[in-house]
Amino acid sequence: MALPKLNAPTHTLVLPSSGEEVKFRPFLVKEQKLLLMAQQSEDTKQISDSMVSVISNCTGLDATNLPTFDVEYIFLKIRGKSVGDIVELNLICPDDNLTTVPIKLDINEIDVQISEDHTNTIQLTDEIKLVMNYPTLSDASEHEITADNPDGVFKVLQTCINEIHNGDEIFHKVDMTKADLSDFVDSLNTQQFNSLLAFFETMPKLRHVVEVTNPKTGVTSEVLLEGMESFLE
Repeated sequence: MALPKLNAPTHTLVLPSSGEEVKFRPFLVKEQKLLLMAQQSEDTKQISDSMVSVISNCTGLDATNLPTFDVEYIFLKIRGKSVGDIVELNLICPDDNLTTVPIKLDINEIDVQISEDHTNTIQLTDEIKLVMNYPTLSDASEHEITADNPDGVFKVLQTCINEIHNGDEIFHKVDMTKADLSDFVDSLNTQQFNSLLAFFETMPKLRHVVEVTNPKTGVTSEVLLEGMESFLE
């Protein structure tokens, strides 16, 4: 005799990058197991892969081709509807960098924020400007973006250049070779290169500020939470 099938509820979210509405369901026990195993492994790639799998199952989207901040936002929303909107975190008090304080955070209060001075158009000279794409999860996975890996930073920069405008002439990414892009980035002066870095530093992020009071000193401080890892228990 066939057992009854359980229907998961459907919810809707809006992608921060495009404003597109996306339907999703909560993750199931089989997906929660996958996430728990990945967290216990403490392996960054395994955790990322498990998030991609859960998002794909719950939305039908290919998370690897979405901007990283979209992926983080979607996962947070799925998590909220799956195990509850309240996240319990232990934060370190900034005044002594030692004392930890437990807090409860409502996922619904967390949002993707964009810096006021952020733009995806970078003016290099009077004639030449760049139009940038946001790095996808695939880009971040393929190229390790850390201060210790400048080669990874350069490759992501090249990957995210979508158009190069030279006056009225437009060069599209599909028409550029990797060698051409590499030579172009290498030809930038320091000020121009810093303009590209500013695009990444100011791009949309999951960001939330909370106040914590150190029970030992009585000092109240603000703690900035950024990125998916800051909101995981």
